[in-house]
Amino acid sequence: MDRYGVIGHPIRHSRSPDIHRHFALLTGQHLSYERIEGTLDGFESEVVRFFAAGGLGLNVTLPFKERAFALAALHSPRARVAHAANTLGVTPEGTLWADNTDGEGLVRDMTLNLGVTLEGSRVLILGAGGAARGIVQPLLEAGIVQLDIANRTLVRAQTLVRELESLPSAVSCRAFSWPDIPAQAYEVVINATSTAVAGDLPTLPAALFDPRTLAYDLGYGKGPTPFLKLAGQAGAGRTEDGLGMLVEQAAESFYLWRGIHPPSAEVLRALRAAGH
Repeated sequence: MDRYGVIGHPIRHSRSPDIHRHFALLTGQHLSYERIEGTLDGFESEVVRFFAAGGLGLNVTLPFKERAFALAALHSPRARVAHAANTLGVTPEGTLWADNTDGEGLVRDMTLNLGVTLEGSRVLILGAGGAARGIVQPLLEAGIVQLDIANRTLVRAQTLVRELESLPSAVSCRAFSWPDIPAQAYEVVINATSTAVAGDLPTLPAALFDPRTLAYDLGYGKGPTPFLKLAGQAGAGRTEDGLGMLVEQAAESFYLWRGIHPPSAEVLRALRAAGH
């Protein structure tokens, strides 16, 4: 049986095994997919052992995405922009490759599942860390016209913007600190900070949100995240969590490994119906 898995620390909460088992069942693929509890001092050797034992693909979650990128010999363009990988595989010759499907998952969720038109949109990303880096390139390629990145530490946002400006894109990119976020409405505001877990929200101008705004949190949980509650109260026309992105990034990984696009919308509906 073809063997796949997800590695992280901790990993017991991961929904990836359920998602990929759904994909395999719905596409007639014969495979196994397991959770692997990585260790902070042994991640690289654990990945090497997995593939040496015949494993064909790994998803990588926190806190190992940057180390996964560094371990691989081949990198996709979107992984290079992110400096991180959430998907690992091997070539027929046994060379380890790395990709990052987070941004593709985000764009697919917005456009296919939520019916959002990104073309011509102004987008604000809150946060300039690894989560933000993982989504920027596919957003630039989705036809948006403005990408603003706001971060507590301005220099981190400025560094990311400088890197984006070196890419072949006509999108205008700007960096801001929290207090200096423009008090204007955006079509899309994305929370790429850890506030879905920590709940430590910055003070945001209410003017960021209006009835046309999609407020999207990369995090997800049993109920609305603190960011989504704030956005809704401030007048955002629509609020959505990151469960759809989780399913869609998994679908892109599945396609990279198996060459088949799984019915991701069907799996997302099943997860929502189950209360996830």
